[in-house]
Amino acid sequence: MGNQYKIISVGGSIIIPKEGFDIEFLKNFRNLILKHAENGKRFILIIGGGATCRQYQEAARNVRELTPEELDWIGISTTIMNASFVRMLFGDAAHSEVITNPTKKIRTKKSILIASGWKPGCSTDMDAVLLAKQFKAKEILNLSNIDQVYTSDPKLDSNAKPITEMPWTQFRKEIVGDAWSPGKNAPFDPVASKLAEKLKLTVAILKGTDLKQVENAILGQPFFGTTIHP
Repeated sequence: MGNQYKIISVGGSIIIPKEGFDIEFLKNFRNLILKHAENGKRFILIIGGGATCRQYQEAARNVRELTPEELDWIGISTTIMNASFVRMLFGDAAHSEVITNPTKKIRTKKSILIASGWKPGCSTDMDAVLLAKQFKAKEILNLSNIDQVYTSDPKLDSNAKPITEMPWTQFRKEIVGDAWSPGKNAPFDPVASKLAEKLKLTVAILKGTDLKQVENAILGQPFFGTTIHP
């Protein structure tokens, strides 16, 4: 397939933080991707729902009891909105449509593709894994609002230790488990983790707002974060 696409899963909270848009960051993030695209790299950016998704889900829950599938559809809708917004930021440099089905074959000459959530039962992490499978990529960069994965929540546990690297078997057993719930805020979705392990993918989790580290990861250089590997 020639030049491989870089698969980047971008947490919704990176694009739209709870406090509101960070225009400076959005400009710098766009410039970083465009710079490397102009230098021959290709990107698939999968955009999450983030805090926006959880606000909608919480509001709906307070009105009536929703099924997990209904809550997931709210989440998917917010990822499509966020992804459409990001696609507009890239204008003609990006493929003209948001990818809403990661298993559908895509024909494009564009070096930037933007994707959203797909269907209930998983998060955009799963869509990133399915796109990696389709495009035969071996690595996913997961841009999160945490700098590293910890053994437990550092906000709640003063003994939480940062993890630099960890195999999938240990990550699934000790960190994320096997069950998905709508709006689940895990470093990498458990359903996606299971498939990523099966496909022998490497997932790098790093702070999405630290663009120096993001650039290092894009270039295959050492970066500060957590690497989950086969």
